[in-house]
Amino acid sequence: MSQESDHDQAKQLLHLLWRQALPPRAGGRGPKQTVSVDAVVAAAIALADRDGYEKVSIRAVAAELGLRPMSLYTYVPSKEALAVLMVDAVAAEDAPIPAELPMRERIAAIARQVRAEVLAHPWLLEVSPWRAVLGPGRMRRYERQLAALEGIGLTDLAMDRAIAVLTEFATGNARMAVAAARGAAELTDAQWWERYGPELTRIMPVEEFPLAARVGAAVGERYQAPADPDGAFEFGVDRLLDGILTERDGD
Repeated sequence: MSQESDHDQAKQLLHLLWRQALPPRAGGRGPKQTVSVDAVVAAAIALADRDGYEKVSIRAVAAELGLRPMSLYTYVPSKEALAVLMVDAVAAEDAPIPAELPMRERIAAIARQVRAEVLAHPWLLEVSPWRAVLGPGRMRRYERQLAALEGIGLTDLAMDRAIAVLTEFATGNARMAVAAARGAAELTDAQWWERYGPELTRIMPVEEFPLAARVGAAVGERYQAPADPDGAFEFGVDRLLDGILTERDGD
């Protein structure tokens, strides 16, 4: 692929992302579009929410909209571009973080929103966030996250790092919560333990793992499950907030 072609594709994607901020295009050549780009993105999100990201394709989204597959390319150039648009549209759904909330709750809201977003759209875990092309949804979310931290005494760099740490923790925890929900749909924790527990207890030399056996037993008795993603999230957010707020006195 030529450098010029790469540039053209990048320009096309950016224009799609920022389509609401650009002046309307004058009528041009090509077939008249029967739906909007927004409708295409919404259909793709609904399909991914229902059936998973692996089921999203140009053909499948076209079928959702009652269009011919080739006609969808007049809206988006590829599945990869569509995924970028989907991620940005989901980010645009974030509600503002109320400025009147206590400082600690404002910061915690950053992590809570990220976690809630992944739980509502688990397919986000399959889309790489690295070098994500920035659209208005993601930029507006970042602006709101920064506003939640503005004025608490962090440097600009520390504010960005705080958002990154909160986001990565919330995403990782949400991954566990999604896995737990999927696992429970296939097999309850009690059923799983009935299948594997007796034989594991028989063959595992407990004396080699005294701490793991003790702590694991306490966890199992407390949660009746291998782990507690919801409780771990609250525990982790509290500790992260302690560290972030301590950073105000450092550099």
